[in-house]
Amino acid sequence: MKILVNRKIKWLFGGILLCVLFFTLIAALLMVFEVRNAAVYTIACFLLMSAAILALLFGYFRQQHKIMENAILQIKEYISGNKEVTIECNDEGELYRLFHEVNSLVAILNAHADNEKSAKKFLKNTISDISHQLKTPLAALNIYIGLIQGEAEGQGAVQEFSRLSEQELDRIEGLVQNLLKITKLDAGTIVLDKSPENVSEIVESVKKHFLFRAGQEGKEICLSGNGETTLLCDRSWIMEAISNLVKNALDHTKKGDSVCIEWKSFASVVQITVKDNGLGICPEDLHHIFKRFYRSRFSKDTQGIGLGLSLTKAIVEAHNGTIEVDSTLGMGTSFTINFLIPTKL
Repeated sequence: MKILVNRKIKWLFGGILLCVLFFTLIAALLMVFEVRNAAVYTIACFLLMSAAILALLFGYFRQQHKIMENAILQIKEYISGNKEVTIECNDEGELYRLFHEVNSLVAILNAHADNEKSAKKFLKNTISDISHQLKTPLAALNIYIGLIQGEAEGQGAVQEFSRLSEQELDRIEGLVQNLLKITKLDAGTIVLDKSPENVSEIVESVKKHFLFRAGQEGKEICLSGNGETTLLCDRSWIMEAISNLVKNALDHTKKGDSVCIEWKSFASVVQITVKDNGLGICPEDLHHIFKRFYRSRFSKDTQGIGLGLSLTKAIVEAHNGTIEVDSTLGMGTSFTINFLIPTKL
């Protein structure tokens, strides 16, 4: 029987069997020699045998409990981030087979994690190399376009094509920069420099960045929130996240529309909302808008490369936050970011 493969179970059954045989022998001797009050002695022997068996069972299950508690502790250590833990399985039996399988699973998970880490590092290095290689030709092309625009004064068609070429180069540069940022966040090579920041100052800086564009397009950027609200964050990265949301809103609004940035502080959460009264998002796109390079079939007439929202989500999650979207087609869109306030213990 497989259950008897374990030596501790063998000892348990052996001990119980010895107890039964020993006290049965004593009871038989009492009966054979017709000892006075033999029935009383027989009952006493039965009680002693029961107590001995219970003691053996208690010792065995207490030992098993310690083994299980140690295994649970090792599993919790692994969940907490210690990848070097293993459960001792230096015996035979079904329980130790289970421990061996758990150790094998841990080894497989560690191997997958290492492979994923290596893949992310390779991707980051590859994109980093590509971006650096692209910087030189992009800079050269910008210079050439500037020269063409200067030489093509009075030639409307050439100037228009130069302007369009400049826009496309800006899009390529934006794509390269966003790809580099996302891969760095994925690879975990960016260390966030968190400090208490005034949310009002952050959104005011974002507004100033887009104020000229909003004025040219006849749109309004409004702010609403408590000027004393603070957030523990990396200022530059949070500005990047909010800026992407504002840019996305400006891309999908028309002349006369508005983009509002609101922020609130609750007992355990700081909430930042960027909403507009623009075109809205089609319901079938809502579950995909944070995917990289996702472009809705309804947004072919707007500029974009499908990385801004994905980058925003990565930045928010790097700050242990969440981002949600709510939109009604033709009425506008609202992005809500929630950051947990660290509790002081």
